[in-house]
Amino acid sequence: MPTLHHHTRGQGRRRPWAHRFLFAFPAETAHSLAITALRTAQSTPARRLLENRYRAGAGTALIQKDLLGQTFSNPVGLAAGFDKDGLVIPGMAALGFGWLEIGAVTPRPQKGNPRPRLFRYPEAESLENAMGFNNRGAEALRRRLERFHPAAAPLMVNLGKNRDTPNARALDDYLLLIETLGDRCDGFVLNVSSPNTPGLRDLQRVGVVRDLVGATRAATSRPLLIKLSPDLEAAAARDVASESVAAGADGIVIANTTTDYRLLPVARRVGGLSGRVLRERSAQLLASLAGDLFGRTVLVSVGGIASATDAYARLRAGASLVQLYSALVFEGPGLAARIRDGLEELLARDGFDSLEAAIGVDVETGARSR
Repeated sequence: MPTLHHHTRGQGRRRPWAHRFLFAFPAETAHSLAITALRTAQSTPARRLLENRYRAGAGTALIQKDLLGQTFSNPVGLAAGFDKDGLVIPGMAALGFGWLEIGAVTPRPQKGNPRPRLFRYPEAESLENAMGFNNRGAEALRRRLERFHPAAAPLMVNLGKNRDTPNARALDDYLLLIETLGDRCDGFVLNVSSPNTPGLRDLQRVGVVRDLVGATRAATSRPLLIKLSPDLEAAAARDVASESVAAGADGIVIANTTTDYRLLPVARRVGGLSGRVLRERSAQLLASLAGDLFGRTVLVSVGGIASATDAYARLRAGASLVQLYSALVFEGPGLAARIRDGLEELLARDGFDSLEAAIGVDVETGARSR
């Protein structure tokens, strides 16, 4: 399947032809080709081949988890941004993901920022995106979800406001999205942290978050999470997260892309960075929030996860679920299945009889009791 660019790190091997083919194109064009290939595969007998190769044994009882009213066959999720319009839900589920997050979706369709707006940095195994919530809008997504929901894995939708919606009216956009999509997914993630919509991150202020989460919580019985920026100072992130939980959020997604270009000096400085450059910061922010919130809410870790070892460390640090996207570009379509299988090996190695037993074991005992 000529899709997500298999890459073997540090071994000097020649990349497969599909990887070389896609890397010959600009990043966004390569992404579109990958989506097209997956759409074709999921509607033909090739989907069964994918399932047999990657989803077979999507997760044994060792790594299954009941959470947010759903059963997750494994904790490895697809992060928002890869499938903005819900085009390849069956295809991505067939690759072994335990859950999926699509979007961001906005009420009205929008083109996003001018191209080029997506860039690869292979040496750093990182991406820079300035996409700007390009998507086909809520009505188009609803029609698609009427075909795909319920999906083969729990399905969350990432919610964003339209670029021309002022922050004072942002709640209207989020409420309209929930009304439009509320019976066609398994939960929502409020995106108040993308750096590519001007002013969006201002919605992370404590008082604003309280009102935003409270109103959206009242509008849906579905699980409701909020996604925070990695560029918040740790104390501010803890305050925002705690306020969100107090207002009714079911969980915190940590974290979105970063605009701290010190992490990648060669970046074009036009969008958010993701991938390996974000690994340490995302892990540190998870540890900081877990000290206050582990056991009180669901923590989801995303940012720089590219292996079972990465995922296992985040779970031990207090995350109940993990997500990835950028690593797919460099590691290939089998990554989710490899991480899933690797987690089973790591849990067995360390003597855990369930995923639940391992989650949070590295959170400081004193912090856990608070």
